[in-house]
Amino acid sequence: MKPLQDILVIDLSQLLSAPSATLRLADLGARVIKVEQPKGDICRHLYVSNVNMNGDSSFFRAINRNKESFQANLKNHEEKERILKLIGKADVLIHNFRPGVVERLGMDHDSIKKINPEIVYGEISGYGKEGPWKNKPGQDLLVQCLSGLTWLNGNDSNEPIPVGLAIADILSGAHLVQGILAALLKKIKTGKGSKVSVSMLESIIDFQFESITTFYNDGGQPTMRPKSNSAHAYLGAPYGVYKTLNGHIALAMGSIPFIGELIKCAELLDYQEPSCWFTERDSIKEIIAKKINTQTTEYWLSILEPADIWCADILDWKSLFNHEGFKVLDMIQKVTMTDGYKYATTRCPIKIDGEYFKSSLGSPILGEHTSKIAREFKI
Repeated sequence: MKPLQDILVIDLSQLLSAPSATLRLADLGARVIKVEQPKGDICRHLYVSNVNMNGDSSFFRAINRNKESFQANLKNHEEKERILKLIGKADVLIHNFRPGVVERLGMDHDSIKKINPEIVYGEISGYGKEGPWKNKPGQDLLVQCLSGLTWLNGNDSNEPIPVGLAIADILSGAHLVQGILAALLKKIKTGKGSKVSVSMLESIIDFQFESITTFYNDGGQPTMRPKSNSAHAYLGAPYGVYKTLNGHIALAMGSIPFIGELIKCAELLDYQEPSCWFTERDSIKEIIAKKINTQTTEYWLSILEPADIWCADILDWKSLFNHEGFKVLDMIQKVTMTDGYKYATTRCPIKIDGEYFKSSLGSPILGEHTSKIAREFKI
């Protein structure tokens, strides 16, 4: 039995942030009914590549597996009333409408709790409901750039560098799941529903808690990225990525003199005090980089790993997927749509009592469950 079995989630969301939350709830056993407008989730036709998967984007297929699709026009009174009746029987409602839209639809929290006082009402916005940014588009790149995150990546000579994934979307979805699970526990204890609100900006700021805490406690010193071999704007040498003769290697924390002994680099023996691994980080990294570039990745790993230096090869996806370290995780599952279309995607990463949660059900065809759900719930 999956832990969220018998929990009914009504998903009014589109794109990535909130749908990533309902995906995780579905993975954990909840029944997710995705309410789609007549043209469907925008994400069905928002392509992150030129890969078309059975008529829709790979983006949609990845984020909406294991859900049911109910097609309804929320601007049509009769169809909206059907959805409100459905919400009246649900445990959780989730949306990511822009500010003002949910109120115009009459689906704000105050309206919904009159229909279902015990419901856990979850919402994601771009920037919250107050302040000068509240009406800005909640788009991942824009949120990353406003959050300060882009100045933590790359070397000091680089322009600001965004993370190459929709990280604000995914983090806010994960935070929404955390809040919803806490609210469901509260509901079990008290019988009362809750409103859970998350913004993408708050999620991406929280993601930077280490560096932001440093900033607020070092007198507000400006962020200084390393001049080369960067992997973290704040950490001292050797932390970074280094080019070898045939690839790259990552070095995390470690004693500089000890590393110097291992790689036979006498210059590093001069840096005995840990404080200088920060203050003279650029000089140390330059020395390490020159030495590391003289041998292969395999050579350095054979020396550093037995000495318990934290290091790793740097793999691309092809190398990763062919590695036994990846294969043993069984991270890829095959799912099947109801029309027989099959595709490979990732599984839920959470293990409970030794069990991973997989589902063989792929993403839904637009509106394919409308009639079935209408009969079941008599709406």
